[in-house]
Amino acid sequence: MLSGVKAQVGIKIYGDDLDLLRQKAEQIKTVMDGVPGVTDALIEPQVIIPQLRIELNRDELLKHGLTTGEVNDTIQTAMNGKVVSEILDGMRTFDLVVRMKEEYREDIEELKRLSIHLPEGGTIPLAGLARVYESGGPNAVNRENVRRRVVIQCNVADRGVVDVVKDIQVAIAPIIAELPAGYFPEYGGQFQSQQSASNVISALFVIAMIGVFMVLYTLFQSVNLALQVMAALPMAFIGSVVALVITGQTLTIAAMVGFISLAGIASRNGILLLQHYLHLVEHEGEEFSKSMIIRAGLERLAPVLMTALTSGIALVPLVLAAGEAGKEILYPVATVILGGLISSTALDFFVHPALFWLFGVKSASRAISAGAEKEMAWD
Repeated sequence: MLSGVKAQVGIKIYGDDLDLLRQKAEQIKTVMDGVPGVTDALIEPQVIIPQLRIELNRDELLKHGLTTGEVNDTIQTAMNGKVVSEILDGMRTFDLVVRMKEEYREDIEELKRLSIHLPEGGTIPLAGLARVYESGGPNAVNRENVRRRVVIQCNVADRGVVDVVKDIQVAIAPIIAELPAGYFPEYGGQFQSQQSASNVISALFVIAMIGVFMVLYTLFQSVNLALQVMAALPMAFIGSVVALVITGQTLTIAAMVGFISLAGIASRNGILLLQHYLHLVEHEGEEFSKSMIIRAGLERLAPVLMTALTSGIALVPLVLAAGEAGKEILYPVATVILGGLISSTALDFFVHPALFWLFGVKSASRAISAGAEKEMAWD
């Protein structure tokens, strides 16, 4: 809606000469049809309709002391009519319109004989002041930002929109290079809004990850442990990417939203596991050992599976709704989250324990000692 193009990809060519614009648009469409992934390529429809053209001869107007405005007023009155008075019929009023009879308005030879009054008296036929002829012209002239333009649009199938647009730009580069001065292209459609939204979402995702890291650092008082929790993100993203590939989807704005939602769910499972490690050592007399890690994993298995299954089962109907009307946004979101839940839940109990045992024991010991010192200080 923002770009005025309903298709996924729209190429707008701006310029002054409509014939040249249509010619270049046809060339671009022919090239676009050969790009893999392009479907439904078309040029915005434009129909040539019959027109009556009256081209005034300014030299003749000047010779007879006439102006274009005066002649145009006479032509407009003759062809379209001019309200000169009103007729009262009881309580109703009707406009009194003066114009030529219909048979004269539809006959080009009669129109050429239309009398134009001269300032010094007398008349001259319209044919003596203008060229009157039948021709054809477009039924509509589309403009944007006060410039004439033609739109070539297409949809995308089996490939990412961004990849297809890049291929189109490379393919039509020779045609664009041949455009005269003052003619230029512009890319619009859903691709334009997706590109803009992708930049915004990427920036917000970075900000969100910084916020998540700060919260985790506040919780564990350790950079190492905070990063170990965030290690759940790539494990979750593996399943999401596989799910997109299996279902034949591409990375869209909806899929990006799913990745962001998945980041929170995956981090939660890592927090549950690491916190239980610290709880067992601090409050239940365990030591940092392999047996403690195994015990913590078994005790956290039920809560993690419960939360994962609850979220996953709720998403199954949406994942099975591929192609249904109204599910265009929910389907990719559900696919990303469900795929990520499967991979993160499966890997959490293998990767996280190993990471903790190899790199997190010292940091966990320091975190417990720091917590104990704070409690003593408060006492």
